[in-house]
Amino acid sequence: MDDSENVINHNMQRLAEAAASTFWGYLGCEFVHIQDGVVTIALEAKPHHLNPIGMVHGGVLSSLLDTAMGIVTMTARPEEKVVTTNLNVHFVSPLYAGRLLVTAELVHQSRKMLTAQGRVTDSEGKLGTMGTGTFRVI
Repeated sequence: MDDSENVINHNMQRLAEAAASTFWGYLGCEFVHIQDGVVTIALEAKPHHLNPIGMVHGGVLSSLLDTAMGIVTMTARPEEKVVTTNLNVHFVSPLYAGRLLVTAELVHQSRKMLTAQGRVTDSEGKLGTMGTGTFRVI
């Protein structure tokens, strides 16, 4: 493992510790991978993440996308505070209890605005939800 990977892993661990007592921890998110501007997080979707018809609740999926894309923007601007200004979510296929993977990447950035895109898949790689987000440096 080279020095840059060590720094990324250390930062990822620090971020996870800081987020454990926030909404991130409440949802049950976990870091999987951060490298080259791409973030992957995971959630073990359990019964309390589901809606009454047995699918993962849209609010959970939206939160996962917002979180993963927010992390991407934070890694792009580590010395600044970044907040979501717009979130577009497309529910393309139902997702159910089990391991969900969320991958996000930065699409564009300017001095004060960043745009990211993300995807939520099940453990077999089936796409369930995708979205874009715009984030503002405050």
